Amino acid sequence: MKLKSSFIYSFFHFFILSLLLVACGSRAKDYDATGTFEATETIVSAEQSGTLLAFGVDEGQEVVCGQEVALIDTTQLWLRIQQAGATKAVYRSQKPDMEKQVAATRQQLSKARQEEQRCRELVADGAAPTKMLDDAASQVLVLQRQLDAQLSALHTQLSTLNSQMEAADVQVSQLCDQLRRCHVVVPVSGSVVEKYVERGEFVATGQPLFKVADTNGMFIRAYLTSAQLQTVRVGQRAKVFADYGDGRKKEYEGTVSWISSRSEFTPKTILTDDERADLVYAVKVAFRNDGFAKIGMYGEVKFAEP
Repeated sequence: MKLKSSFIYSFFHFFILSLLLVACGSRAKDYDATGTFEATETIVSAEQSGTLLAFGVDEGQEVVCGQEVALIDTTQLWLRIQQAGATKAVYRSQKPDMEKQVAATRQQLSKARQEEQRCRELVADGAAPTKMLDDAASQVLVLQRQLDAQLSALHTQLSTLNSQMEAADVQVSQLCDQLRRCHVVVPVSGSVVEKYVERGEFVATGQPLFKVADTNGMFIRAYLTSAQLQTVRVGQRAKVFADYGDGRKKEYEGTVSWISSRSEFTPKTILTDDERADLVYAVKVAFRNDGFAKIGMYGEVKFAEP
């Protein structure tokens, strides 16, 4: 009797264990891959050197593209703009009045031509020697060459001054561009995930100020085996699940935006459909975030039928 009870007890345990194994073996995964949420991040750096006079950025703050959030000291640039403007004014005041400077020579030349014409008439009438006409013609030629030389020198001087004025204009434009770069604006809309400086600090050109992440258009980076890759393509629809633990999940509609062209070793934190796979391919599934999905959070992906 005791042997029979022991047999029944053992059979019952074996039956229950078999049911559990069958149930576990028949339970299908409700996802194709897992990964972590990421966002496109942009580091905003200083484009000019100087003291940070204003810096209205806090971590977690939402910013929009084109929003001015910081100001670098502009005093020295403004003074240099004023100096360049004054230099241009000096060049402008040095521009010669060509007609006034050659007026005397023109008058002498006109008078010499009249004298040449008078001598020509006298020589034609036999009232004056030919040498008088030659001297008058020579005087006209000298004055003409003198006028040409003056005009050439004045044109050269005017051209030089115009070039110097244009250089001053270019310098002002460069300084105005540098002045504009002192006003730090956000290049993309998103959320400030990290800031590196504080108001009142001296910053150098190229120094990072803060980092912005596009938390509206996020993506999940997941990994697939080569067998899974056969049924996945760019543009394919997929469901993305944000895992909050304890079975709590939030679903998003996503689209495959990128598939890696080369394989890599399976990350230790990623579970693939075949956990024994050594090489996997990274994919990105983009989706519109409603503010609940966070960078670094784990999630799951279920691909739609191709």
